[in-house]
Amino acid sequence: MAGLGWRVEYRTLDASFPSPTPAGREQARQILAAIPNGGLVLMDGLAFGVLPELAEAEGQRLRLVALVHHPLALESGLSPERAAALRDAEARALVQARLIMVTSRFTATLLAGWEGLGVPLGRLRVVEPGTDPAPFAQGSRSGPLRLLCVATLTPRKGHDLLLQALAGLRDRPWHLDCVGSLDRNPAWAEDLIRLRGDLRLAGRVSLLGSLDDEELERRYRAADLFVLPSRFEGYGMVFAEALARGLPILAARAGAVGDTVPAEAGLLVPPDDPLALGLALRRLMEDPVLRRRLATGARAAGLRLPTWHQAVAGFAAALEGALHGGKEDARDDDPEKAQDELLADVPGAAREKVMEHALEGNLGEALDG
Repeated sequence: MAGLGWRVEYRTLDASFPSPTPAGREQARQILAAIPNGGLVLMDGLAFGVLPELAEAEGQRLRLVALVHHPLALESGLSPERAAALRDAEARALVQARLIMVTSRFTATLLAGWEGLGVPLGRLRVVEPGTDPAPFAQGSRSGPLRLLCVATLTPRKGHDLLLQALAGLRDRPWHLDCVGSLDRNPAWAEDLIRLRGDLRLAGRVSLLGSLDDEELERRYRAADLFVLPSRFEGYGMVFAEALARGLPILAARAGAVGDTVPAEAGLLVPPDDPLALGLALRRLMEDPVLRRRLATGARAAGLRLPTWHQAVAGFAAALEGALHGGKEDARDDDPEKAQDELLADVPGAAREKVMEHALEGNLGEALDG
């Protein structure tokens, strides 16, 4: 952004979000209070969605922009009461946003059609993240098949499903490397470690925690297959990174994953289905021709991904609109035009299905079909 002439000042909130402590809320309040009237403020959705009172207090004075990865209420493992509270809080907060940036058309349409949120399409902008060019994976070459999973250990990422699926494949030669923080949800990480032991997979599954860039790249380079059965993704950045490295992918058709991972680059199974996941894993393990075909498709898909230069340019263009427009964007008055822009890349028949289910609040079914 600085290279495009923007003056950017960063402010770091504490680590308690999206379940902020009183101190975290007060820190956020003080940060916004110190910004001059009319300031353009971009806030990550993990914080913005749980600060409705602050958004309401500052929404007229500041130009607030929310960056939403996916609705907070769709995080896995929430109680119904917690999910309802998050949904209400995020709906209240988003009303105050001059602009809502999302990372996929799936998330944009979901926010627009989800009952209780109902974000005007004209206030939404889709900017897919950029992906750095990367060397293609070389694979294991010899020894067991190397499986790679990159994700923080949280319920939404579906590591438990992956372990259950792999338990039925102990007769095959493979090893799974799981890269991702064990500290985001320590209780869940402990559950996974216990499950790994119960399934007799301790010698076959490595929980490596967070790795530096060089070591992570080494794991990508040695991998034969990228696998992550997330229960929901608003975009799926790690899938884009796997595509950039030409890795065949196995994932669940959940959220925006079906948009990020094209059919020629990976196999997608129903979410929350360890049996289907296990069958797909066995198929990929036993069919090197299929793996090579998907790797070729992944390389081609990776070359089509937006670069960070393109992503930043799109981001800046969207922020320009927030800087010079009002909260009620002109396109709020032309919902059909806004809808066409959001769904420009969706074929006609599929577009009708998406919007039909958006109005019903069932985007998962719309985009899975």
